[in-house]
Amino acid sequence: MPIPKMDDKEKIISVRNLVKKFKSFTAVDNISFSVDKGEVFAFLGPNGAGKTTTIRMLTTMLKPTSGNVSLNGFDPIKQQHQARSSFGIVFQDFSLDNELTALENLKFHSALYGVPKRLSEERIEFLLKLVDLWDKRNNFIKTFSGGMKRRLEIARGLIHHPKILFLDEPTLGLDPQTRNKMWDYIINLNKNEGMTVFFTTHYMHEAEAYADRIAIIDHGKIISMGTSTKLKKQTKSKSLEEAFLNLTGHEIRDESGGAIDKIRASAKTWGNR
Repeated sequence: MPIPKMDDKEKIISVRNLVKKFKSFTAVDNISFSVDKGEVFAFLGPNGAGKTTTIRMLTTMLKPTSGNVSLNGFDPIKQQHQARSSFGIVFQDFSLDNELTALENLKFHSALYGVPKRLSEERIEFLLKLVDLWDKRNNFIKTFSGGMKRRLEIARGLIHHPKILFLDEPTLGLDPQTRNKMWDYIINLNKNEGMTVFFTTHYMHEAEAYADRIAIIDHGKIISMGTSTKLKKQTKSKSLEEAFLNLTGHEIRDESGGAIDKIRASAKTWGNR
């Protein structure tokens, strides 16, 4: 199948023929897509479809088996430092230091990105107020609820004013009220700051409510891509869930543990590079 032409000058993310294999298992199977600057773009698919593996390759944590990636004009493998300075990321698993306070976690992350001290202090106060955690700034992370941790991770991901925010199943395990509030923060940042948002989800309503475009991914392949309206029209479906079923032949399913184990093992190898 021919690869669509992409105008990289108009794109903040460009992916061509991306493949990731773990021995005999192909987690990402020759995918190509691009994301416009300021766009909210979603990967919709079941657990184990290749969503997390793709994000890990885009964010320098996994080395592709083959293919090309451009992130804000940089190669995530050859130009890791420049690429990492371009994005913030919130993964499924919490990665905060439980033995530090909220303030200490943000100060540490700010120092890693070389944000000047005075600017860092201003941004930390602003972001902690943004996510309603300013009053908890001196509390240890181990006392935080899951929702509080997720909100703090979003603040941490924004500390260096990234051009792109990656969110990997960001609302997994959150209650509906916290989930809605979190999305309010993100969409406001997208609209007010022009920040590009790339998120993965297996929640149909999240993809339909927040994404400008949706890529349906299954078994490591992009099955179809477009607006929610386009996907429904393409499949003559009344809902995005029905469109997904028509495109993939099944509903959202549970993930195979074997695939996740391979991804995590590989991530440990590349995560610190």
